[in-house]
Amino acid sequence: MEVNVPRIKLGSQGLEVSKQGLGCLGMSTSYAPRKPEPEMIELIHHAINSGVTFLDTSDLYGPHTNEILIGKAMKGGMREKVQIATKFGVILKDGKMEVHGEPAYVRAACEGSLKRLDVDCIDLYYVHRIDTRVPIEVTMGELKKLVEEGKIKYVGLSEPSVSTLRRAHAVHPITAIQIEWSLWARDVEEELIPACRELGIGIVPYSPLGKGFLSSGPKLIQNLEESDYRKVFPRFQPEHVENNKAVYERISGMAARKGCTPSQLSLAWVHHQGDDVSPIPGTTKVEHFNENIGALSVKLTQEEMTELGDLAAAVKGERNVFMKSTWKYADTPLVYEPNQPILSYERV
Repeated sequence: MEVNVPRIKLGSQGLEVSKQGLGCLGMSTSYAPRKPEPEMIELIHHAINSGVTFLDTSDLYGPHTNEILIGKAMKGGMREKVQIATKFGVILKDGKMEVHGEPAYVRAACEGSLKRLDVDCIDLYYVHRIDTRVPIEVTMGELKKLVEEGKIKYVGLSEPSVSTLRRAHAVHPITAIQIEWSLWARDVEEELIPACRELGIGIVPYSPLGKGFLSSGPKLIQNLEESDYRKVFPRFQPEHVENNKAVYERISGMAARKGCTPSQLSLAWVHHQGDDVSPIPGTTKVEHFNENIGALSVKLTQEEMTELGDLAAAVKGERNVFMKSTWKYADTPLVYEPNQPILSYERV
């Protein structure tokens, strides 16, 4: 069945994107070994031709290889059809991830992304994580210059606090924020979402399928490869799986009653949050992509929204904290202190 992918205004600065985007991280790293490049380019082209034109990447993904992949996929007239979002601010150094927001780094990172993507201008450029050592006004000052120079069109923030969001927006308008928001990640709703709507800032939920758990339940964990970084996520650990399995089963039960899949139901819940929301589920398979855009056809009543929303209270395990001290990102081993955030998440 062909699905019509609506377009929305993301934020109030003029950016228009598809109502659902495509997260490209897993095509190059993190979730499993790198996928064959021709297959991923074919998937990206299929997404664009299906109406999903909002592509999400980062200079961290690979590192760098995901942006190069996107750049190759843009050949042959595809660039004019898409809105490319990429990010800067996190680098790998000596086995650790560092967050940087100093002006010289902002400019160098932007130039690097432009070259890898092989574009003249980035549509939406996010601060991937907030460098708490550098006032956000300083970072935003350099981003404002890059907008004035025509190297980026719109500015975004990923995982900001409300205070940082307001301070950044006062320097130069923030078009969108990227945050984790799904049936089992609801902490943004109390303060951050209302602040975005007050300021006219669009919302881009990443991991809207709970890193795959809301699609497949415990079966996902059993099939993860050793190189898949989700193996260390707290909610995927044995002490939480049985509890979270019950949450998945409730989602699966409602999906069966409605004649859709758990993935479609979970994504539909995100879509029903408003017309200022464009989630970016990732995939490396055409059949999963087709399933995901099917969520745009799923209608939910207010009673169903409430029933689904209540599931978040039953989820066990931290959202984004590592419980092991060592993890491998791509081919680089990363070392963390146990129970510390994956990065300097400002909201943790």
